Amino acid sequence: MRPPALAPLTSMRVWRFPLILILAAMIGAGAALWTWTRAGDPVGPGAGEQTVVVHLLDNGFHTDLALPRALLTRRGGPLAQAVEPLAPGDWIFIGWGDARFYVDQSPISSRLPDGARAFFRPNNPSVLMLDPETRDPAEMYPTEGRAALRLSPAAFARMADRIEASLDLSSGAPRIAAQRPGDDARFFRSRETFSILHLCNHWTGQVLYAAGLAVRPVRSLTSGEVMRTVRRAAPLDSGGPAA
Repeated sequence: MRPPALAPLTSMRVWRFPLILILAAMIGAGAALWTWTRAGDPVGPGAGEQTVVVHLLDNGFHTDLALPRALLTRRGGPLAQAVEPLAPGDWIFIGWGDARFYVDQSPISSRLPDGARAFFRPNNPSVLMLDPETRDPAEMYPTEGRAALRLSPAAFARMADRIEASLDLSSGAPRIAAQRPGDDARFFRSRETFSILHLCNHWTGQVLYAAGLAVRPVRSLTSGEVMRTVRRAAPLDSGGPAA
């Protein structure tokens, strides 16, 4: 007869196999999400159409887009309405982020608690930044921190539509939420919310997806992954293709 003291060991063996299966399934699901690619819907230029060059800018942890101002104002609508009164500049740098942490430029060491709040508290208010720039982004940023992308007019329109969709138009027009002294950037209220599940780089990835690029949504939490999204699509002067 088996000693009673061994019974718990038998029970542990019975449960061990299902637990291993559950753990393996969780690891597999995580790996699948990490590598999941959302295929884009690219649209090329029509006969005789000129392409539009836009730039993706990376400061090491956050990404902005640089779009030609003339094309944004020409299309009309709320985004053009927000762009028109900005200071002079042929380019508009566009970014999105938490309504407080993104705007604040005080030393990062003093903002760590607010950064934790922005990351881990759900449904934080957000803003869309529009910043006019007179210089060409290609002259301002080295290729390590910039990727250029050539779009058809239709793809550019879809990109601009996605950016415009971020604006809070509940009052009928774009509303400025914040501006900094001595800074031409204006921060407009956004209808989207910020958290670790929807960060600034996720937002940029969504804008690129709207323009037809294939993106890896989960991995897009880093600025480097968003840069690779553009470099995979069209290297141009962006340092060559990336895996």
